Amino acid sequence: MTAVFELWDETRGMEIIAEHASQEGATLVILHALQEAFGYVPEAAIPMVAQALNLSRAEVHGVFTFYHDFRHKPAGRHVLKLCRAEACQAAGGDALAARAEAKLGVTLGNTTADDRVTLEPIYCLGLCATAPSAMLDGRLIGRLDETRIDALVAEAQR
Repeated sequence: MTAVFELWDETRGMEIIAEHASQEGATLVILHALQEAFGYVPEAAIPMVAQALNLSRAEVHGVFTFYHDFRHKPAGRHVLKLCRAEACQAAGGDALAARAEAKLGVTLGNTTADDRVTLEPIYCLGLCATAPSAMLDGRLIGRLDETRIDALVAEAQR
């Protein structure tokens, strides 16, 4: 499942912000909506959100940077998230993360040069009983081993 995102457009950004500005917890709702539309939260959107919600840019930026799931730039065509929580680390997640990094040629938090795969850390998928775990394009995968991580990387590279 490959996501298709809109190109950043200030007018479209303002429409999204206006659509959600009156909701409770609007800052998070708007940031999620912007990322859902554009694949990331454009830097230019931060002051727009702040103005619409009567917040400082620092307040909006603080929320944006606090949550690891918000992106500063577009992700690759596929997003492979590897759990980095303690249960997954104890079950061999560090070696599997290193294996994925080596196969993709990027470190966690980066996108391959061909923009096909973004490799991201995630801090708990709630699959501790089936650790180590990952998520590929929103699909949860547990009980990872070398064979399964290799298959995930290959799938993401298609």
